[in-house]
Amino acid sequence: MNHRNGFNPLSRTTAHRRAMSRNMVTSLFRYERITTTKSKALEVRKSAEKLITRAKEDTVHNRREAAKFIQDEKILNKLFTEIGPRMKERNGGYTRVLKLGYRQGDAADVVILELVDYKLDADKSEEKKPAKKAESKKPAAKAKDASSEAKPKKTTTKKASEKKEEAPAN
Repeated sequence: MNHRNGFNPLSRTTAHRRAMSRNMVTSLFRYERITTTKSKALEVRKSAEKLITRAKEDTVHNRREAAKFIQDEKILNKLFTEIGPRMKERNGGYTRVLKLGYRQGDAADVVILELVDYKLDADKSEEKKPAKKAESKKPAAKAKDASSEAKPKKTTTKKASEKKEEAPAN
């Protein structure tokens, strides 16, 4: 039975576990979406949600408490200026875990841990791609026409390396 176990030690020493948790929470706030194993995601989620709750109210005390856990000043600032205010209306449940399947090597459960209001950038990239393709096709077509007019067609000749391969071995 698993009574009164407060956390999953993840088969790591305390220092390793603490460093890994800090790194993963920082990455979660930087990219707002990370891929990891299920057990790590469930542990990281606990500390991430506590930090987001602190970030909802931007005070010196809350910033100092969060700075104990997050070493990167840019990410700390992002937490208090962007992520915290976005979650102002929520009463918890700031992250979600999406199952991806099993990892090939060790069959570990792989999941995506993301912030609830995470939006994929697929819509923006789809709008930009057709415009870029149309622009890139026009210069390429002109370049092909100019190169075909300026240079006569070359006849294919065998390279020295190909001639050596064709020569019979004695």
